Amino acid sequence: MGAPTTVPLQSTALAQAQTDTLNVSWWVWAATLAGLAVLLLIDLVIVDRKPHEVSTSEAAKWVVFYIGCAIAFGLGVWFFGDGHFAIEYFTGYITEYSLSVDNLFIFMVIMSGFAVPAIHQHRVLLIGIVLALVMRGIFIAVGAALIARFVWIFFIFGAFLIWTALSMVRNKDDEDDDPENAVVRWVRKLFPVTDDYHGAKSSVKIDGKRYLTPMFVVIVAIGSADLLFAVDSIPAIFGITQDPFLVFAANAFALMGLRQLYFLLGGLVNKLVYLSTGLAVILGFIGVKLIIHAFHEYHLVPEWLEINNWMSLGFIVLTLAITTYLSLQKSKRDAQQVESGTDQG
Repeated sequence: MGAPTTVPLQSTALAQAQTDTLNVSWWVWAATLAGLAVLLLIDLVIVDRKPHEVSTSEAAKWVVFYIGCAIAFGLGVWFFGDGHFAIEYFTGYITEYSLSVDNLFIFMVIMSGFAVPAIHQHRVLLIGIVLALVMRGIFIAVGAALIARFVWIFFIFGAFLIWTALSMVRNKDDEDDDPENAVVRWVRKLFPVTDDYHGAKSSVKIDGKRYLTPMFVVIVAIGSADLLFAVDSIPAIFGITQDPFLVFAANAFALMGLRQLYFLLGGLVNKLVYLSTGLAVILGFIGVKLIIHAFHEYHLVPEWLEINNWMSLGFIVLTLAITTYLSLQKSKRDAQQVESGTDQG
């Protein structure tokens, strides 16, 4: 009898990873990218054709439209692919969308800090979202390549998410209202910037000299903030699904509806006082899930110790529901206290 055949752990893990991904052909990728491009084009032609201040009703219609598109895509995955992958997509989409809501506070700080005219805010966000799609596409490609090659990368992703969750809880009261990050200050140092906006122009020529406008600086601030957001969100969604196609689609649809959500929520974001805590819990949960998954790949934990997709989806939805309810209740109590104090005064 010959010696028993041994299969390297890395090959076993890679084979398992391949069974956990959709076999998406190039034309499906092309059709998805084309569909997203059409959505952006529609936004440019209809919404940005004439700069204007976006109303709450208009924003609500667009939010419903983009959520409908995201749901339709997920149902397509369920019908043409498998329910397992559809649950992964919906879980990833909800996670990315909830992280985006928290990011809206930073966008509001940037818009307020640079005093962006209301009629141009939508265009700034649109450009920022396009930049975010490109940057996240690069991050996803790199992340997928690392996961396919190195199993231990799950340990790093998991530890990073747990560290991020702890940082969010520890620093939740230390809000930074300065919209100018290091990249923005670097741009101001290298290039002259005008004091006033010149419509939607990114640069103007004054007395024969080229100047950047605050519009360009705002776009840099939004783009660099998007880059920092991707550092958190990409490891988080890879903790839900390792399929690059689903990772990209969930990110893309979450970002596509972000602009309208900004105008719809408005001051409501400030009322979600426990949102950061809820997101920290979710990131910590996904981090633990990634580490358990890594231990599974090395056969160091029993098979029953596994967090499946339904558990992940249920935990994330329940956490967001509890967080939103408690936040709104606290905001209501605070408003009542202010009102009673005013009446007494």
